[in-house]
Amino acid sequence: MEFLPAAIDRLKKLGCDYADARSEELRNETIVLRNGRVEAVNRSTDSGVGVRVIVDGAWGFAGIASQTEADIVTVAEQAFEIAKASATTKKKAVKLGEIEIYQDTYETPVEKDPFEVPLNAKIQMLSKISDVISAHEKVVATEASCGALHINKRFVSTEGADIMQHLVESGSGYEVTAKDGDEVQRRTYPNSFRGDWAKRGWEHVDEMKLLENAERIRDEAVMLLTAETCPAGKRDIIIFGDQLALQIHESNGHPIELDRVLGTEISLAGGSFMQPHLVGNLKYGSDIVNIYADSISPGGLGTFGYDDEGVKSTRTDIIKNGLFVGYLSSRECQSLTGHRANGAMRADGWSNMPLIRMININLAPGDWEYDELIGDSDGAILLQTNKSWSIDDRRVNFKFGCEIGWIIEGGKLARPVKNPAYTGITPEFWNSCDAICNEKYWHIWGIPSCGKGEPMQSAHVAHGASPSRFRNVSVGGQS
Repeated sequence: MEFLPAAIDRLKKLGCDYADARSEELRNETIVLRNGRVEAVNRSTDSGVGVRVIVDGAWGFAGIASQTEADIVTVAEQAFEIAKASATTKKKAVKLGEIEIYQDTYETPVEKDPFEVPLNAKIQMLSKISDVISAHEKVVATEASCGALHINKRFVSTEGADIMQHLVESGSGYEVTAKDGDEVQRRTYPNSFRGDWAKRGWEHVDEMKLLENAERIRDEAVMLLTAETCPAGKRDIIIFGDQLALQIHESNGHPIELDRVLGTEISLAGGSFMQPHLVGNLKYGSDIVNIYADSISPGGLGTFGYDDEGVKSTRTDIIKNGLFVGYLSSRECQSLTGHRANGAMRADGWSNMPLIRMININLAPGDWEYDELIGDSDGAILLQTNKSWSIDDRRVNFKFGCEIGWIIEGGKLARPVKNPAYTGITPEFWNSCDAICNEKYWHIWGIPSCGKGEPMQSAHVAHGASPSRFRNVSVGGQS
C-alpha cells in the first residue's frame, strides 16, 4: 500500500488524463459442516494492486499480485499502454463527473473481531446446531456454515484522493432437508443461500439466535412433507422480509444499475426496463413504496466509507412515494446522464475493474404492526424464504418460489402450504403493495453472492425490508 503514490507519480509523468491505484489485502475464512461432520475449514489470503488509467479518453487497467514498488510502477505503466492502445479504437472519449476529493480513513464498527473467535468455538457452535436439525428420522441432509472476511484497502488518485479502509464481515446459516418417499422439502435459517451476513463483527452471529431456532426449522421441514400444496389463483400475499429482500434485489436493484441501463454492462443478466425517460414519470409502486440506495446503513453488507473510485458513501432515493426518481451511478455515467455518482462503483478484489454494483437497496418501513397485518389479511398467504427465482432480461416479468407458505385464517397463521410460488409484472406488483410493517420488524438482509460482469465479479450487497402485503397476486404450487 505504501507504494501506490509512486505508481500515481509515474502515471502523471507519462501524461495520463486520469489514474487511480487501489491496493487490497483480503483475509477470508469459511467453515462448513455437512451432516454433522466438518467438511471444510478454508482460510485464505489475497493481496495485490489494480491500476485504472485514462489516456486520450480511453480506459486501461492492469493488476498485479505483488507488493514491491518496482512491480507496482511496472503495472501502472502497463495500464497506461493498454489505455493508449484502447484509445485508437474508441468511439467516444471517457469523461468523469466532478466529485469531492477526500483524504480519509474508514473502519467497520466491530465489537468482536471474528478472527479472534477460536476456530474450535465456531465448530462447536455449528456442531450443536447440526445435532438438533438432524434429530428426526425424516431428515436426510443438513448443512451448517459460518464465515468471516477482513479487507484492508487503500485508494489513491491523480486528483489527490488518498483513502484507507478496513472492512469486516461476518455471517452464518444452516439448512435441513427432509424426505418421505418421493417428497423432499427444505428449510433454511435465517435465510437461504448461505444465511445472513453483515458488515459487523462476530456479534452479528451471536445475535442471530441460530441454536434457538434450530428445532423449529427442522420441524417445519418435516411438516412440509405432508402439507397441502399451495392453492392456485389470485390471492393477497404477505411477503416476509427474507424473501422480500430478494424481490427488491432482482426487480429493483439490478434494473437501476445505470451501466446496465445504458447498455455498457448488459451481457450478463440483460438490461433494464427502467430507462432514463421514465425518471420522474414511472409510477413504479404504490404511494407507500419508498426504496432508497445507501452505503451507510449500520451493519449493511453494502456499507463502507468510500467506493472504488473514491466517492463518499451516501443515500439516494430510488422510488419516492411510488415514483421512480433515481439510479445507481458512477463518475462516468454522471458525465453522460447527470445522475450523480453515489458510491456504487465496486470491484471484486484488486484484479478487477470496478462496476456499478448494488449497495444497500432498502424498502423503507411502514407503520403496520405485524400482528395487525396478519389480523387484517384473512385468506391471504404469508410467504417466507426464497427457494427459486426467475426474471426476464429487462426485469419485468418474474416468478419466485418460496420454501414455505402459511394460509391466514381467523387472524392467525392457520396451516402451512408447500412449494408456494408467485408471479407478477414488476410495476403492477409494486403498485399492489398496500401495507408495510414498521421498523420493529425491519431487518437488513446480507446477500454475499451477487453476480455481474464478464469476467464474473461477485459483490456483497444487502436489502432492508419488513413484512409487506401485496393485493391480488397470482400464486400457486410448483413441483
